[in-house]
Amino acid sequence: MAKDRNKAVPASYLVLRKDDEVLLARRFNTGYYDGHYSLPAGHVEAGELPLDALVREIQEEVGVRIESENLCLAHIMYRTKRDETGDRTDFFFTASKYEGEIENKEPHKCADLQWFPLAQLPESIIPHIKDVLLNIEKGIIYSELGLE
Repeated sequence: MAKDRNKAVPASYLVLRKDDEVLLARRFNTGYYDGHYSLPAGHVEAGELPLDALVREIQEEVGVRIESENLCLAHIMYRTKRDETGDRTDFFFTASKYEGEIENKEPHKCADLQWFPLAQLPESIIPHIKDVLLNIEKGIIYSELGLE
């Protein structure tokens, strides 16, 4: 009997810092954690690499240009299936520099885009995003989130 191989959905996230603050976006009209804050992010499309996906998504969502050589892997999280979309592999990158002005380019999917102090993250942040930010601060580069 053949084994059913996992087909985890990959996504790339940007952890953009300004001093002690991080840029967060409040999800709106997406069907996934609407009303909660997350990092700017997007799915990796078929045939696309995680860095290329992030460069594309960040320009589409927040209007800044980041060259892939200015991105650095900060964390990877593997999450088991929580809904019909399946398991997830999330790549979190920091940026050493970017070009352009940050602005909400997708108001139909993002109700708010603002900087938050890491020590005072909003209560409505997606729980695993908060965990990732805390792990990055501790220098932890890999975590897993299974069903509990």
